[in-house]
Amino acid sequence: MHNILLIIGSLRKNSFNRQLAQVISSELAGKANVSTLRFDDIPYMNQDIEWPAPEAVRRVRETVAAADGVWIVTPEYNFNFPGLLKNLLDWLSRPTVQGDYKSAATYKKKVTISGAGGKNATTNSRARLTELLEFMRADVMPGGGTGVAVNMDAFKTDKVVFTEEQLRLLHEQVEAFLAFLG
Repeated sequence: MHNILLIIGSLRKNSFNRQLAQVISSELAGKANVSTLRFDDIPYMNQDIEWPAPEAVRRVRETVAAADGVWIVTPEYNFNFPGLLKNLLDWLSRPTVQGDYKSAATYKKKVTISGAGGKNATTNSRARLTELLEFMRADVMPGGGTGVAVNMDAFKTDKVVFTEEQLRLLHEQVEAFLAFLG
């Protein structure tokens, strides 16, 4: 079975994207080993502390490197993905061996993207994230990922109710990602 690492672009305990990640994890059950990356303790990217990298950075790099595939689940803030996620990706894109970009945790890493948000279903954040990941030489699964427009009541109740169509699209993405991993 493949090892798939979920990266959730929101730290909020019951965020819409954490709920989406739970659906993805359930859909992957029995088909892959799934874990979620903890990265709330990494510092802001700063070349003054890059060599040697802080322990938290080394931990997330090793975790990402050990995964067969990474599934990023991200909200959309102001037409883009969150700065928290950008900071993580900045650290992951840096080489672990000075001067050898191929040593970066993201180099040729197989990635897919999903997101839950407002009525545009994270279209912009997923597009910008794809662009960044491709620049970082990650191997992003084609198709743009799956966006979920959350029900309006979720903004009051903090509970996302997924439609049958959304669940079907997520199921298709799971199957496509497993095939993409080989």
